[in-house]
Amino acid sequence: MYQNKSTKIIAFIFLLIMAVIWIFPILWGLFTSFKSEDEITAAGVSLLPVHWSVSNYSQLLFNNDSTPIVKWFTNSMIISVSHTLLTLVVVSLAAYGYTRMEFKGRNWLFGFLLASMMFPSVVNLIPLYGIMDSLGWVNNFLAVIVPGAAGVFNIFLVRQFVLGIPKTFDESARIDGANEFQIFYLIILPLIKPVLTVVALFSFTASWNDFLWPSIVLNDVNMMPITPGLQLLQGQYMTYPGIGTAGALIALVPTFLLYIFAQKYFMQSMSLSSGVKG
Repeated sequence: MYQNKSTKIIAFIFLLIMAVIWIFPILWGLFTSFKSEDEITAAGVSLLPVHWSVSNYSQLLFNNDSTPIVKWFTNSMIISVSHTLLTLVVVSLAAYGYTRMEFKGRNWLFGFLLASMMFPSVVNLIPLYGIMDSLGWVNNFLAVIVPGAAGVFNIFLVRQFVLGIPKTFDESARIDGANEFQIFYLIILPLIKPVLTVVALFSFTASWNDFLWPSIVLNDVNMMPITPGLQLLQGQYMTYPGIGTAGALIALVPTFLLYIFAQKYFMQSMSLSSGVKG
């Protein structure tokens, strides 16, 4: 018993240290964003502002035409939400097809998809840009919404979940006269909501934080999402760290709130058998 208690204490101390390491830079950035530039550049180290000020946020949000962060924020929200919804549709249908529909070469095709995960994503940048250019999607939101919607890892994750659902559910529905779409929509889809929550969280976060691909296909300042836009913000306000920090915190808000409100569903979905009754 003493050994178990000691192990729990050590684990708690370790996790506490890791939490402090993760939280401290965020708190430092938060307090810095409320400092004036003179206070930031002043000698000495101080975590809390001496005089609280919202000038950095007012400058960034209301007096900034060359780096429209409100427009970037809106663009990111449109792109991330659209990409997440498209991903859920594509991934759920693909997982159903790979588990419930019999067709020649199904396992070979899925194995080929898994093998494609061995190649780094940067290998596809040049041919993917060529495809986007051929479709006329350069400087178009479709160029960052559609690619990646059929992520192999997400398909694999949902497929493994669907494999745990007994096929007797399908057979009972067919006896009642249900077709394939009705089986998917009425039987399978409600049961895979936990794992789809994980896919939605990962997809939204990945789309929101993506920097390289949007920087390549979205050259118009007014079309940029917020993550590549922060690079322009940093360049313009290089000598004003308070404004740059405020912009970074604004970009952090959606994903931070998403994980706070979806934490319960995320923890439930980590068990790939949750919601499935044998």
